[in-house]
Amino acid sequence: MTQGPPLDPRWAPPGRDAWGAQPGQQLEQQPVAEQYLGQYGDQTQPLPLAHGDTQAIPQQQPRADEVQQGWGQGPEPLHTSSWPPPAAALAQRGEPFGAGPAVQHGPPAPQRSRGGLGTLATIGLVLGCLLVGVVGGLLGDEVADRLGRGEPADIPVAAGPGIERPSDSVAGVAAAVLPSTVSIEVSSASAEGSGSGFVLREDGMILTNNHVVAGAADGGEITVVFSDGSQAEATVVGRTADYDLAVLKVERTGLVPLPFGDSDQVVVGDPVIAVGAPLGLQSTVTTGIVSALNRPVSAGPADSNSFINAIQTDAAINPGNSGGPLVNLAGEVIGINSAIARNPTSDASGNIGLGFAIPSQQAARTAEQLIDTGKATYPIIGVLLDRSYTGEGVKVTEEATDGQEPVTADGPADAAGIRPGDIITGLNGRPVTEPDQLIVGIRAQEPGDTVSLMVRSGDQEEREVEVTLDEAESN
Repeated sequence: MTQGPPLDPRWAPPGRDAWGAQPGQQLEQQPVAEQYLGQYGDQTQPLPLAHGDTQAIPQQQPRADEVQQGWGQGPEPLHTSSWPPPAAALAQRGEPFGAGPAVQHGPPAPQRSRGGLGTLATIGLVLGCLLVGVVGGLLGDEVADRLGRGEPADIPVAAGPGIERPSDSVAGVAAAVLPSTVSIEVSSASAEGSGSGFVLREDGMILTNNHVVAGAADGGEITVVFSDGSQAEATVVGRTADYDLAVLKVERTGLVPLPFGDSDQVVVGDPVIAVGAPLGLQSTVTTGIVSALNRPVSAGPADSNSFINAIQTDAAINPGNSGGPLVNLAGEVIGINSAIARNPTSDASGNIGLGFAIPSQQAARTAEQLIDTGKATYPIIGVLLDRSYTGEGVKVTEEATDGQEPVTADGPADAAGIRPGDIITGLNGRPVTEPDQLIVGIRAQEPGDTVSLMVRSGDQEEREVEVTLDEAESN
């Protein structure tokens, strides 16, 4: 069975139907594959960027005796060897002052007369230096004279391209997206935190992650900070832990919403841009590509686990990016940044090139439900999965768990002929190798959709069954 990136070991809550039976059913404990960008609102501390926060590095002061031993400052001379000899000794040996010991190899070189060509070369060198000085002086006077008259000195200067950028460049997309991206600050009696979001509708609707605002949703304060620095208090319109999405409302009109793109048309390798407020640094833009699709991600605390059929990206995403948009080069939202992977051998929780975003198709559908009813629903087939199973595919439990049957009577799976102990090996033509992969694949659909499952019962050959998805209300 393939494994996702080794990340935080967290567990599903007791009494939680993460697979899709009726609310209140008990699941087997399940490891959580990824972590949120933060627990309560991406708690972060501001970076020490304020002026005056620098720390002086003390310089070690030399001792007085060390200073005295400097170049010629101490009582002892710096050079104590006998070389070079004093001038008097050199004179007695017939050597010029400052010459080193004579070393000869073979017969001595013939002495050259000081006149003749040597003298002419010296005179030529002097005249050449004088000529260069005269020409340089004349040129300097000319430049100074021209500058004094206000004339340019013919110094080549490259003409800049200006500040305009193509609309499909990173700079062009950032200029269009930043005004519609917001920072979200939350506070309650017990904690404070921050995250990101973006304008959903011109009448003040803002989309973000549920885990950004969950701690302040009941009795706390939520403040939306716009790119121009203005602020507005926000209220929660609706939220869902199952899809990790929340819609906020501010009392403003005339806002510029970001358009949703079609996440079903995204392919691996597409360039993407992440916008948000990582570590509290507002209006931050990072770039990368789509690294993978349909990545099963279960993230969040044990009492509100979310299942995401995620878009994976290597664009730098850090705590505080939660809820911010992941856009394509057309400036369309293709995902909502929600989680990052963490290296289990390190306590560091920053970007390691493995970020995960909720696909825009899912986000748009859920946001509409939250605006219309304040709640969201998700599709189910009505089975419990055996997380201790390690063979091919995923296994429906064989026995009841906490009074809940493996297959819900008269539910979608029961109607399709799926029985306890059956092995599900494929969903809509894609193989499934772990429970979360099947769960997020179902959650990516809509209630009422029909999906195709490959099922094997005992030693029988695989068969394809059609299952019409039922509906359950999200937490």
